[in-house]
Amino acid sequence: MSTPIVLITGALTGIGRATAIAFAREAANIVISGRRDEAGQALAAELRMLGVEVEFVRADVRHEEDVRFLVDRTVERFGRLDVAVNNAGNEGSPGPLIEQTAESYAAAFDTNVLGTLFSMKHEMRVMLSQGYGSIINLSSTLGSRGAMNSSMYIASKHAVEGLTKAGALEGAAAGVRVNAVAPGPVETGMLDRFTGTPERKAGLVAGVPAKRAGTPEEVADTIVFLASDRARFLMGQVIGVNGGKTAA
Repeated sequence: MSTPIVLITGALTGIGRATAIAFAREAANIVISGRRDEAGQALAAELRMLGVEVEFVRADVRHEEDVRFLVDRTVERFGRLDVAVNNAGNEGSPGPLIEQTAESYAAAFDTNVLGTLFSMKHEMRVMLSQGYGSIINLSSTLGSRGAMNSSMYIASKHAVEGLTKAGALEGAAAGVRVNAVAPGPVETGMLDRFTGTPERKAGLVAGVPAKRAGTPEEVADTIVFLASDRARFLMGQVIGVNGGKTAA
């Protein structure tokens, strides 16, 4: 295949940013999206310094018309869509289940689930007509495990894994692969917000067999592998990148 065309949602910070840089180093042309124009343009300029073509498209994955425009703009600019990384996410409002509300539900589910659904819908619309493509969703180690005070986030990531498997079954025969990556604790702003205090963060990391948090770059490397032809028979899988957390 010629130069890969990669679309990344939630690309401006953390895992999304690291993934954009990783694909740029693989000589892919990239469309990055997020909700902040200045940060988006700055990242696009940084990626162009690596010698690839990049476009920033402002989009909020909670709104289907934004997602439709994002995917259509990718195809308009580059002619096709080879890889989509659905990274946009929200940690929701941590706290006991009995304190959750319709608002805290929406905070987690509108981005993590509805946003993933809209993204997959329009990415698959293009990829099914092409007869190929790879979609990688971002789940979490908590998507297959329980944890205290994280009910809305956990439930949303369970849903992402269900969407991943459903999409994989619908796309497999047409050459469209759908998988997910499920990070454990990773050094990002989201982890800091999710844990709330250095002490809680240290306690969470202490439960990782590797005795450290992961890096965004380590997750990005797994995403790049899943998108590649080396993973062409992987479909509907949720790959843990968690320092051994799910082995315990």
